Amino acid sequence: MKTDHTLAALCAALHVTRSGSHAWERRAPSLRAQTDAQLQTDIRAIHAVHRGRYGAPRIHAELQARGQRHGRKRIARLLRHAGLRGLCARRFVPRTTDSRHAHPIAPNLLASHPPPSGPNPIWVADLTYVRTAAGWLYVAVIMDLYSRRIIGWAAGASLAAATVLAALRMALTHRQPPVGLLDHSDRGVQYANVEHREVLATAGMDASMSRAGNPYDNAAMESFMATDKRECVVLAEAAGGYATPAGAAADFFAYGAPYYNRQRRHSALGYQSPRDFETNVN
Repeated sequence: MKTDHTLAALCAALHVTRSGSHAWERRAPSLRAQTDAQLQTDIRAIHAVHRGRYGAPRIHAELQARGQRHGRKRIARLLRHAGLRGLCARRFVPRTTDSRHAHPIAPNLLASHPPPSGPNPIWVADLTYVRTAAGWLYVAVIMDLYSRRIIGWAAGASLAAATVLAALRMALTHRQPPVGLLDHSDRGVQYANVEHREVLATAGMDASMSRAGNPYDNAAMESFMATDKRECVVLAEAAGGYATPAGAAADFFAYGAPYYNRQRRHSALGYQSPRDFETNVN
């Protein structure tokens, strides 16, 4: 406004003195303004470290873990003022699996199983795919339902059952679970075939499968797959996409174990990472 009006005219219109105006200009920022400035610096740093994945809720949780107590609405306001936002969740669109095969279908034991009270009563499994410039990559994942921790994964260039078996064997090696663990998946041939059922039986595990055409029966795993697509694949696509299946596999592995398991704060776990949730509860 000073470019359009003289200081005297502005002071007269606002009913302030010229000395009062000069004193206001020389006044140091308020304590809250100074705190906001420092807090916005912290917010920018957290947002950058997590590659733009974090919005106000997770930034709020991260600051709380550092001993900084601020309201979530304040974090959201400063995030907006900085022109930043977290990656928004896309609407959940369930996908079904082609179960047109002659292999036996296991019953949905998960539906009647009590919620897990610790690691290893229930594992959930699924298979997803990623487009690259040189062809598709297929990724098999196994999650511990209790902590949402990814405990087995493998990637391959086809939908062959070997990829699913490799993920299962990794989980068995890492966890060495007790007899009676429930392994829940969809009805795909990769989970119903003889070799997969034999590995489960040898390990003393019980097979469970979702109802036909109902991916909500495996909601936790479907949620992880959607999160991976949003926080891993979409970021890669924004940078030009994956050139090769090997590059996509390396990106998934870097996201799954070091980041998702150890760093990313999970809303269903009280904004703890899966690893911290297992450690703190047990």
